[in-house]
Amino acid sequence: MQDIKELSLRELERTLKDCGQPHFHARQIFTWVYKKRVKDFAEMSDLPSDLRKRLKENFYLFSLRLIRRVQSIDGTEKLLFELRDRNIIEAVTIPTEKRITGCVSTQAGCKFRCSFCASGLSGFKRNLTTAEIIEQVMCHKLTRLVFMGIGEPLDNYDNVIKAIRIINSPEALHIGARKITISTCGIIPGIKRLSDEGLQVELSISLHAPDDKTRSQIMPVNKKYPLKDLIKACEEYIKNTGRQITFEYVLIKGVNSDLQSARILSKILKGLNCKVNLILSNPIKELRIEPPKRTEILLFRDYLLKQHINVTLRRPRGQDIEAACGQLRLRYEKE
Repeated sequence: MQDIKELSLRELERTLKDCGQPHFHARQIFTWVYKKRVKDFAEMSDLPSDLRKRLKENFYLFSLRLIRRVQSIDGTEKLLFELRDRNIIEAVTIPTEKRITGCVSTQAGCKFRCSFCASGLSGFKRNLTTAEIIEQVMCHKLTRLVFMGIGEPLDNYDNVIKAIRIINSPEALHIGARKITISTCGIIPGIKRLSDEGLQVELSISLHAPDDKTRSQIMPVNKKYPLKDLIKACEEYIKNTGRQITFEYVLIKGVNSDLQSARILSKILKGLNCKVNLILSNPIKELRIEPPKRTEILLFRDYLLKQHINVTLRRPRGQDIEAACGQLRLRYEKE
């Protein structure tokens, strides 16, 4: 058996045809699954009873079990899920007056072990399936989506892209491609593949350091995909797609938040169609990570602005519930 959300609309049409059922039932099933979000195939009342029975025998509707829900005083909500094989993942929803953004996981654990992120502390378990990715999105009526939870999206490329195409489709969740962001630690082959997909999704690069020495210390992936090659891949992506790239930059006290780092960063990004999203590092006891003082943060930001770099300073959300990637999962596993 498999989760029915593993199938695209076309795949479901072919599956129905192969078992002697009219292909138009596929759209009806999609409506029940994604629009009405039923909990049982028996609720699909406009399908023939024999088809409902066959669906129940061959598919299931849920891959995740919600085991913990924590809400912040600012409305941010963190959801902890157990997969069918007992692995644990998490998702975050961030509401504002105008939108609800979901941050979802793409892997159980992470193999890239960035020094400021709790996701890799328990090791890498496996890739999430297409259905496991989609189901996180279905826990709320989201208007925006970010692949920035546990795991590296471009290391689970095929399942992530298939999930995006289903999430984007009018027959399913119909979240606009431009409201979907893929965040990567810098997997260059994945960036190149993405530039040829024809998807108008946003691309976000976790940069976090302006030089190879510092970046390799905090992001081991830099040893395989060094900064010079990464920036070149970004230039090619921008040229091929005509789209802007966002560079995420976590400010870590004593590591990458001084003015010299800002100067080097402004030089390597000069002339690129990009913006920089400055993020305060979350205090993580296990990793001995702290954010810099506010004065240092503002000096860093203002220097980039003076160099005509498009920069924003992300307002922290959900700090009282440990909303950063992997923190709640880590605490749950320790308990």
